[in-house]
Amino acid sequence: MLSFIGTVLILFLVTIVVIRFMGKSALAQFTPHDLTALFFIVTLAIKAIKVEGVSQALIGIGIVIIIHISLSKLSLYKHLNRFVIGEPTILIKHGKLIKMNLKKSRFSLSELLSSIRSKGYADVTNIQYAILEPNGEISVLPKEESMPVTPKILKCHVDYSGLPIAVVIEGKIQYKNLALIHKDKEWLLNEIKAAGVSNIKHIFYASVRDDDYSLTVDNGKGNIGTLK
Repeated sequence: MLSFIGTVLILFLVTIVVIRFMGKSALAQFTPHDLTALFFIVTLAIKAIKVEGVSQALIGIGIVIIIHISLSKLSLYKHLNRFVIGEPTILIKHGKLIKMNLKKSRFSLSELLSSIRSKGYADVTNIQYAILEPNGEISVLPKEESMPVTPKILKCHVDYSGLPIAVVIEGKIQYKNLALIHKDKEWLLNEIKAAGVSNIKHIFYASVRDDDYSLTVDNGKGNIGTLK
C-alpha cells in the first residue's frame, strides 16, 4: 500500500513538472504535437500505476485530491506561486515584439499573431502590451489611440438598457428568474398572451428586461417580437 501511495504521489508530481517544462504555449493552443505529447504523458503515467481493488482506487483518488488542494494553497503564497503556476511573460511591449521572451516561452510568432488577431488586433504596432499568462492565455492591452471608442471617452451619458432575464426556455417557465424580477407565472402568461402567443409551449425563448419589464419572444423560427 505504501508503495502504491508513493507511486501515485511521485507520478502525479512528475507529470505536473513535465507539463510545466513544456511551457505555457502547450496550454494556450493545442497543436497536434502538443495534444499528442500531453496524451502520451498522462497515459504513460497512469499505466505505471497498478490499481488492485476499489480500496486502492479510492485511496489513489484521495491522494490526487490532497495534492491538488495542497498545490492550490501553495500557489496563494507569492514566493511559491511562480514555481507552482508560473509567471506572466511579456511578448509585445510598446508595439515591439520581444523575441527573447517568445523563444523562452516556446511560443511561436505565428501562434502569437493568431492570438492577437482573434482579439481584434491585426497590427502589432497598435498593441501596448501582449502578455502570455500562466494559464496559456494571451492578454492584449492596446495603445490608447487604438482602444475602442466608449461613451466614457466621448463623455456621453448612456441610460441603463436593462439586463435580459430568461423567463422561458424551450417552452418551460424559469420560475427562479421570474422571482429575480419580482414577477409570477400569472403575470408572465398575461404578457405572453398580449404578445399574441396562445400557448407557452410554442415559445423557444423569452426574456424580460429588468428595467422596464419589456418582453422579448422568440418562437425558434426566426420570428422575434418585443412587447413593452
